Amino acid sequence: MEMSGPGVSRRRRTVKKRWWGRLRQQWKLLGLFEIDQQHEFYSLTCMMKEGLYAAVQNTIDNPLPDELSEDDYNLEVTQIYKDFRMETYAGPVFASLRRSLGMTEKEYQQSLSSEGSYLQFISNSKSKADFFLTNDKRFFLKTQSKREVRFLLSNLRIYMEHLEKYPHSLLVKFLGVHRIKMAHQRMKYFIVMQSVFYPDDRITARYDIKGCEMSRWTDPAPEGSQIIVVLKDLNFDGQFIKLDQQCPWFLRQVEIDTAFLQTLNVLDYSLLLAHQPLHQDELSQTLSFATLIIRAKKSVNATSSPTHATSPTVPGVVAEEDSTPLSSELHSTQRHITEKHSGSDGTDIASLKEDKIEQTGRVGAESTDLQMFQAQNRRLLPNFKNPLHVIDGPEQRYFIGIIDIFTVYGFKKRLEHLWKRLRYPRQTFSTVSPPAYCHRLCQWVQDHTK
Repeated sequence: MEMSGPGVSRRRRTVKKRWWGRLRQQWKLLGLFEIDQQHEFYSLTCMMKEGLYAAVQNTIDNPLPDELSEDDYNLEVTQIYKDFRMETYAGPVFASLRRSLGMTEKEYQQSLSSEGSYLQFISNSKSKADFFLTNDKRFFLKTQSKREVRFLLSNLRIYMEHLEKYPHSLLVKFLGVHRIKMAHQRMKYFIVMQSVFYPDDRITARYDIKGCEMSRWTDPAPEGSQIIVVLKDLNFDGQFIKLDQQCPWFLRQVEIDTAFLQTLNVLDYSLLLAHQPLHQDELSQTLSFATLIIRAKKSVNATSSPTHATSPTVPGVVAEEDSTPLSSELHSTQRHITEKHSGSDGTDIASLKEDKIEQTGRVGAESTDLQMFQAQNRRLLPNFKNPLHVIDGPEQRYFIGIIDIFTVYGFKKRLEHLWKRLRYPRQTFSTVSPPAYCHRLCQWVQDHTK
């Protein structure tokens, strides 16, 4: 029997008041907060750190195979502790990806398990997941549902193949998948991934872009506030991603990555975008043609890839990645050399022919490299470690990555799409078919990039 009366009404009002109070308090607390001993997640994050240290140590003690096998993709390793146990999924596969990004296991372990506390990131996202950052803000840890983790693991091979084919893909880099079980509590699945916004010291604005309008506005943080607010599509109106020579590469890579996500039948993913002004010594740097060719070779040759370089240099403006102008410039250089020698006095004709053959061979080799370079849509990277989603424009440095790739267009999403079509007939919303979502996000990027 339902109870009623003044007492019940007061209790209901009190509960409602507390609920609104907590909601207002949460909005006041948007941003990053250290998980100290009084924090509700302190015990959980301590267990995460302990388990992750041992999981990475296991990789350090057991060198990776030359080639990954099916067993590596299906591997599950369980670590048992006094108060919890932790499973690590496909450890060798993720270790292989970390290595390809120029990341050592020791530095990965140190970041995940340093003495400094994890940070909790509270956002205005509708996601029910919990977000944590390592103390150096380099890696994100995010709780996931069992379905999302299974989806990632079932598509892990083709995800790895995509990153191998397109090493400068904008897709977020997943670096580990784990499950932790504590006594008398529900188990938690979580993933480790690179933070797209790293290093974040001078970032002036952050955006989460889906290419639609409905619910895509966020009130900016008050001026002078230290609160970190991730803005949305409508906040970006009237602005542009100014990449200049980087623009063709960027537009093409967005097309490639979203087409891949379309094959996975997913939607609702986001393009994360942030920017910061370049330092004065990074502006308007000019690069010689020889330097461009060296960079192209370094990108194509895996053994000397800039992602494995040990001596960082200041990143400058990167030249256009399209191989066509590079090829024409190569041929122009070769033609200039030939014409110069053909008019000189007393030159040995046989030597000239040998020089010409050698030059032609070099040009042919360069053209082959450039064709491969174009097929993989590779960037001409400066000679420094760059496993991050960092792209320099003429005046701004942009941090760009595609995240949240787990929402499958199944029966529930189809129903949601039909309902929203009726409810919001004149607005664009997130829940559309994967082909439509892919096309719309690409169009947004094209309209807002120059």
